[in-house]
Amino acid sequence: MPDAHAPSYYAASVHSLAARAALLGSVRADVCVVGAGISGCSAALHLAERGYSVALLERHRIGWGASGRSGGQVLHGVACDPAVLEHLLGADDARAVWESANEAVGLTRALIERHRIACDWAEGHLLTAIKPRHDRALRAHIESLRLRFNYHSVRYVARTELRALLDSPRYISAMFDAWGGHLHPLAYTLGLAAAAERAGARIFEDSPAIEIAPGRVCTPAGEVRAAHIVLCGNAYLGATVPALASRIMAVAAHVIATEPLDAARAAALIANNAAVSDMNWVLDYFRRTADHRLLFGGPIRYARGTDVAIHPDTRARMLRVFPQLASTRIEYAWSGLLDLTANRAPHFGRISPEIYFVQGFSGHGIALAGLAGKLIAAAIAGQAERFDVFARIPHRPFPGGMRARRPLLALAMLYYRLLDLL
Repeated sequence: MPDAHAPSYYAASVHSLAARAALLGSVRADVCVVGAGISGCSAALHLAERGYSVALLERHRIGWGASGRSGGQVLHGVACDPAVLEHLLGADDARAVWESANEAVGLTRALIERHRIACDWAEGHLLTAIKPRHDRALRAHIESLRLRFNYHSVRYVARTELRALLDSPRYISAMFDAWGGHLHPLAYTLGLAAAAERAGARIFEDSPAIEIAPGRVCTPAGEVRAAHIVLCGNAYLGATVPALASRIMAVAAHVIATEPLDAARAAALIANNAAVSDMNWVLDYFRRTADHRLLFGGPIRYARGTDVAIHPDTRARMLRVFPQLASTRIEYAWSGLLDLTANRAPHFGRISPEIYFVQGFSGHGIALAGLAGKLIAAAIAGQAERFDVFARIPHRPFPGGMRARRPLLALAMLYYRLLDLL
């Protein structure tokens, strides 16, 4: 059987985790997609809907990686600041990227509705300020989104209103985004995979890509011959494609989920049921689940492993936000890898004319990965303009090479942790 999912709240709460067969022998397809996370399943779905034959290969299980382990927050835009995009691309292309990234939230909503994906969708996201400099940056960001990027679903939330929405003394203000939201990410990914299969795509689990070359992807027990190849392995692609591995850093994120709370008690924590994240460099993010738990994500770790023993530290951070949960039991704790780029912008492109890739979502993958799959399908069909705008974002390898870059990044993040404390 393929490797089981991480022992997370998500894996314990989905209705079905039925396994797909591994690839055996040689098959032909118009497109071979590698990686059955959100981007890979979205690419397979949109390609199949355009009439392409698709073979989707997954090393483990559908949604086994970041797509099935994340905090489940559906965010507008990209992880880097709009000013960074303008510096990298110029004003016009930066605006095109930002508008596409905002469209990604609408695509997520549409896919859920069109394919009737039961994934506990809930509307709303709060970006919270902890200190006065956060509040100043928040006000400027709202103004920039409205005036420069025509994004009007955000509004400023002052402390008094925020205290009524969020039962925590930690925050002084917030930006509320009515267009964002949160969902059960593993259920959403499985729903995209099922939709892709209904459209005609074939999905093979327990089928790692061990050799990738134009026109051919090999697994331990078979191969796919295809005119086009789409790489969606992100942080879990590893050293299979070294040119991509040097442009992202795989870091460990840690999430906990409490025992079920009384419905009224859960509602009191986040009155409007929005997803919440703060403005620190080393941020906290949290939300309610459909069965009245609090799901809380803590600091990113820059070590290679994903040791869930870190959860006491994550619990301590949760209690700093909600001290009233001190007697609440933690029922699930899990970790997973996410992929960061050095500039926090997404990394899309081609290795060769026939081999496409998307990676580097840097924490914004729930919505943006779904859009990435759609843009790849359009590019393969000859409508590459929007994909190519993303592909023009320049990306450099992390400094220090493959050996020294991780301790260098950890040192840099120590600096940002100190900024958070000031």
